Amino acid sequence: MTQTEQAKAAKKFSEDWKDKGYEKGESQKFWLDLLCNVFGIKDFANFVYFENQIKEKFTDKTITNFIDIYIPSTKVMIEQKSIDKDLREPIRQSDGTLLNPFQQARKYISGLPLSQHPRWVVTSNFKSFLVYDMENPNGEPEEILLENLEKEYYRLSFITDEGSVHLKKELEVSKKAGDIIGEIYDAILKQYKDADNPSPATLKSLNMLCVRIVFCLYAEDAGIFGHKAIFGDYLKQFEAKDLRRALLDLFQVLDQKEEERDEYLEESLAAFPYVNGGLFTEEDKTIPPLTEEIKELLVKHASNEFDWSEISPTIFGAIFESTLNPQTRRSGGMHYTSIENIHKVIDPLFLDDLKAEFEELKQIKNATNRIEKVKEFHKRLGTLKFLDPACGSGNFLTETYLSLRKLGNECIKVELNIGEGELALTYKAEDLIQVSIQQFYGIEINDFAAVVAKTALWIAESQMMKETAKIIEKDLKFLPLHTYANIIEGNALRVDWESVVPKSELNYILGNPPFVGAQYMTKEQKNDLMTLFPNNKHSGELDFVAGWYKKAADFIKNTNTHCAFVSTNSITQGEQVSALWKDLFADGLKFDFAWRTFRWDSEANIKAHVHCVIIGFSCKKECHTDSELLTQFQKESKKDFPLGKSNPCGNKKIFLNESQFIEAKNINGYLLDADSIFIESRSKPLCNVPLISKGCQPTDGGNLIIEEKDYDEFIKKEPNAKKFIKNLVGAQEFINNKKRYCLWLVGANPSELKKMPLVMKRIEACRQMRLASSDKATQRLAETPTLFREQYNPKTYIIVPSTSSERRRYIPLGFLDDSTISTNLNLIIPDANLYHFGILTSNVHMAWMRA
Repeated sequence: MTQTEQAKAAKKFSEDWKDKGYEKGESQKFWLDLLCNVFGIKDFANFVYFENQIKEKFTDKTITNFIDIYIPSTKVMIEQKSIDKDLREPIRQSDGTLLNPFQQARKYISGLPLSQHPRWVVTSNFKSFLVYDMENPNGEPEEILLENLEKEYYRLSFITDEGSVHLKKELEVSKKAGDIIGEIYDAILKQYKDADNPSPATLKSLNMLCVRIVFCLYAEDAGIFGHKAIFGDYLKQFEAKDLRRALLDLFQVLDQKEEERDEYLEESLAAFPYVNGGLFTEEDKTIPPLTEEIKELLVKHASNEFDWSEISPTIFGAIFESTLNPQTRRSGGMHYTSIENIHKVIDPLFLDDLKAEFEELKQIKNATNRIEKVKEFHKRLGTLKFLDPACGSGNFLTETYLSLRKLGNECIKVELNIGEGELALTYKAEDLIQVSIQQFYGIEINDFAAVVAKTALWIAESQMMKETAKIIEKDLKFLPLHTYANIIEGNALRVDWESVVPKSELNYILGNPPFVGAQYMTKEQKNDLMTLFPNNKHSGELDFVAGWYKKAADFIKNTNTHCAFVSTNSITQGEQVSALWKDLFADGLKFDFAWRTFRWDSEANIKAHVHCVIIGFSCKKECHTDSELLTQFQKESKKDFPLGKSNPCGNKKIFLNESQFIEAKNINGYLLDADSIFIESRSKPLCNVPLISKGCQPTDGGNLIIEEKDYDEFIKKEPNAKKFIKNLVGAQEFINNKKRYCLWLVGANPSELKKMPLVMKRIEACRQMRLASSDKATQRLAETPTLFREQYNPKTYIIVPSTSSERRRYIPLGFLDDSTISTNLNLIIPDANLYHFGILTSNVHMAWMRA
């Protein structure tokens, strides 16, 4: 089931079971409906055990209890109660004791063999589910309400999916790994001579050293190096002063074939296998002297006390995020991405269709025909090629690889007839695997991230080979690594993508290009955009990500390649829509699907909250009929394309959230199902309405402003100044009703000013402040030190604070007169009336403001 189908089923389930729930008569129907119709369990009878007996012995008798529901494959125990029962309150048991449902379940657990102890206990009263993680049995349960199931069904996926339990553990393990590698990084950095101000060469050496150490830690725990703890045991035998040399020797050996090694090589080094792949290739990577603290970190904390084999390769980049300077978030634009969010890109781009096609093939009744068709499908998976032109630490490529390999493993089960009572015996294990990391291409400007991306793919490959080995019940050899040069270091906006992967061979472009707004771009980044948009006079208004859309659109023109990028939502709002999409649409680009604005969270401990959209697009000849579509697709892809599936020219979807989408005829630049029209920026309004402008900027160093606490004293000492004083209102003063004042000396007679020494003192201080400025425009203002930079003082106007809380139902507006001066922290609308006020405070205008 797709996410959308599952959410729809969850919505129906919650509606069907609203206000229902009798424990004895409806429990089994409730769980049958949930597991089969929402979570897609086919073989329900063999998946779930109802009313499992458990015997409880007392001194004089044995009592038989019944576990409501037990699921052995996922180790889930469920205790069901009627709708009128409070799951947190004690209920009297048959023996007279008072236990809440969770305590009742724990009592049952004590009577089970250790191997049958559940990982999860779920208590339910039909209207809510309490989930207890028995890894932390004293912790607070998570609660999922039936009424919220449409949006939160995924939180119950552990009941049917062993992988979701594994995923949660991967997240926990990966975050812990990030903490460990961060400690190692910090400790080693201190040992470099330029630790206080490290050079790029030092940081490059340190980053590479950390990648190599993590690979060794992973390889020893995953069994790649032969036996567990081999890396830690090797380091343990050396004193701290010799640890540097020990690592240099080890890295050299890992890059040598066994037959080329010194025949008298120490046994502790000879035990390590040849790795290859370029990870340990000898380069000028400096390792500083290491300390006892670093040895303890490496041997005790990293090797002995932590299992690296369960880290998620997809989140491999986030492991290293703790070692990167937080400033790189904006300057480098790096954001590390959750697995769920990656699937928002890859599922509608290709994975949903592949899974649907595979499920159809599995339904073919003739076994020979079914196996043959699945083999063809599996081989096709091995021909697909993917490019991430801003691959970072490789999370999109890695998750795509894992998803295809998992689908490939399902193909292998069908090909070998596993589960059908007869196992195919004549096959070569290596020939069964079709999907390879050689199908994945990346471009990354950061050399360290590029190395991490390669390493993440190797780790993913090793994990999937283990999964395949379990299926075929044969060992598969992982080392030596094959040299993998498909991820290149370079500036994706300057590199010729054809030199990375020929466009004629490429199927999909995907990724998460840098999130850098127009105002934050470096000079180099702005030049890159100008080069890509030489004839676009609005290129200076575009976010940096626009360069990837332009580059991709040019690259895929007249091909069948499909793309999807994550972007900040600003490229679908305001001036950027016309500036970016107008020319690209005219050149043939079409949106295939889109996710409207949502918050994009990372997997790092310190999350990067960004409001994003996802845009799937292609750039090919438009089709008009199914016949024309089929002819074109077969010509371009040289593959059969079954009509009725999502196709290159139809079935456009606009996703609103995880459970809702719109079927669209056309998706325009604003991500609406409407014609592709563009709202151009203009300096004058379309109709006769008052103009809006910023208020008056003092640029005075505070010298023309009088604070409320100083007002009375100032007037007392300089009473003649009172007629020159007006109220002063910025955004905060207006919203919070605070008093502030200013000297408004427009039209003041110089001779009159000279009679007020305190006023003259402030004027002179303002003049000196402006003269001292490095800004030439401010220096020119020193010629008129009595005035604000602007002198707007209309008789009446509407004031609009430039910033206020986004949680407000409407923007706070107000009417003011010429007794009050607005600063530049507000917008002002001179001569506006109640009609304009009503429009600005309307729900329609507020909806537009929030868009």
